[in-house]
Amino acid sequence: MTDHGEAGTPEPSGWRRLVCEAESAGTRLDAYLSKRLRDHSREYLKRLIREGQVTVDGHQAVPSRKLRQGEVVEITVPEPVAVHLVPEQVDLDICYEDVSLLVVNKPRGMLTHPTNERTATGSLVNALLGHCTDLAGINGELRPGIVHRLDRDT
Repeated sequence: MTDHGEAGTPEPSGWRRLVCEAESAGTRLDAYLSKRLRDHSREYLKRLIREGQVTVDGHQAVPSRKLRQGEVVEITVPEPVAVHLVPEQVDLDICYEDVSLLVVNKPRGMLTHPTNERTATGSLVNALLGHCTDLAGINGELRPGIVHRLDRDT
């Protein structure tokens, strides 16, 4: 892979130029990008491909396109946008926390995500925003990334 930017430390947003090497030939475009842009999920990268933010040798492509050695993949990752969520100070049952990961025992009855205007507060996401003030962009939004979740009453 050749990255038109600072080697080894890709930024979460901006323009990238990658050159498909021999070991990646035959790989799907979406899989190739997800291996190289680890800050983003494969589904988010598929969306960018479908929206025309990714080209292969200057042409738009589909996520399932198989790459060939030497092809140039260019991608524009938009700047993260702020989502309109209200941070709330809530006592959380924190099982583990480091700079990259927070494990929380969610109380029964608490929604994981706000669902609409009526339930725009009181969710785990609101509590996480109140607790974690230095979030990076996740899939184009400034918000906590929930990896595993349980339903409201669990």
